[in-house]
Amino acid sequence: MAKIIGSPGRYIQGPGEIGNVGAHVSKIGAKALVVVSPSGKGRVGDALGKSLADNGIAYDFAEFGGECSKPEIDRIGAIAKDVGADVIIGAGGGKLIDVSKATAYYGKIPVVIVPTIAATDAPCSALSVIYTPDGVFVEYLFLPQNPNMVIVDSSIVAKAPVRLLVSGMGDALATYFEAKSAIFKEADNCVGGKGTLAALAIAKLCYETLMSQGVKAKLAVAAGGRTSAVEKIIEANTLLSGLGFESGGLAGAHAVHNGLTAYEETHSFYHGEKVAFGTLVQLVLEDYPMDEIKEVVDFCNAVGLPITLSGLGITNPDNDKLFEVAKLACADGDTMGNLMVSVTPEEVYAGILAADAIGKALS
Repeated sequence: MAKIIGSPGRYIQGPGEIGNVGAHVSKIGAKALVVVSPSGKGRVGDALGKSLADNGIAYDFAEFGGECSKPEIDRIGAIAKDVGADVIIGAGGGKLIDVSKATAYYGKIPVVIVPTIAATDAPCSALSVIYTPDGVFVEYLFLPQNPNMVIVDSSIVAKAPVRLLVSGMGDALATYFEAKSAIFKEADNCVGGKGTLAALAIAKLCYETLMSQGVKAKLAVAAGGRTSAVEKIIEANTLLSGLGFESGGLAGAHAVHNGLTAYEETHSFYHGEKVAFGTLVQLVLEDYPMDEIKEVVDFCNAVGLPITLSGLGITNPDNDKLFEVAKLACADGDTMGNLMVSVTPEEVYAGILAADAIGKALS
């Protein structure tokens, strides 16, 4: 099988870029449906609408219902058809972005992603993660192409709650370890090929950027500033992680995340927060040296990512529920099989307990 790397048609990042969205979108469409949450509309709706109108683009808003589920995709798709949209603009966070990409795919029209947070690596990928309306993982929907454009206004992203930026770091934290495993295993990546040297190099740069810039970026955003470190972490969370995971491949960290979605206590935690704990589980399962595990744990402690079950709201773990998490993580079609080693649900269950113990010991 060929090696394949995927990427958005164009990636644009900088302060004030929300004002340039209309100029970019005018190259690919004349009638936009802007998918946005109620709060997101309050934050960026006026600026986005002005930019579109100034460039002669008609537009309508569709408010996101909160979950990337098939019924929600169908609902937004019906609105797009009713208004005659020839381009979808997804302005918001991870699940909204995934709904926007899936809606554009089923409607056979272009999609432009305008992230308002840097909490996941969803913006750049040709992938939507589908959940039930209640938030339980169902499947990965692999799309035939990446977004046509990704436009990141870093001044808007830097004003979002710091926990969202940190969650993005948790999602990005898994990128290098998962890509390294998948490429070692010669597993298929998310774009239907094998991982490239470029994908692995991007994934490694993602990890190195987190280690060198993550704490500085968190402190700057918490203080209300947008520094060079913040710009670098926005790029790491959004572009480097997006290209690295998609073209390198996923493995144990995201499989554990998917299993954890069945544990109700974790539903109030962000995707990247669960992926961070999943990364620690993967390192345990692959028997990484303790000094490398400690580097990851120390980073998580420094920026505020959970590394224990209690940190994810599971204060009184139920052994049966945890074993169900392990079984779901090992489900056919998920990515646990891309680890460097083969594992059973029993071994994943043991890895979850061991990761929790390590997290407690090093906190």
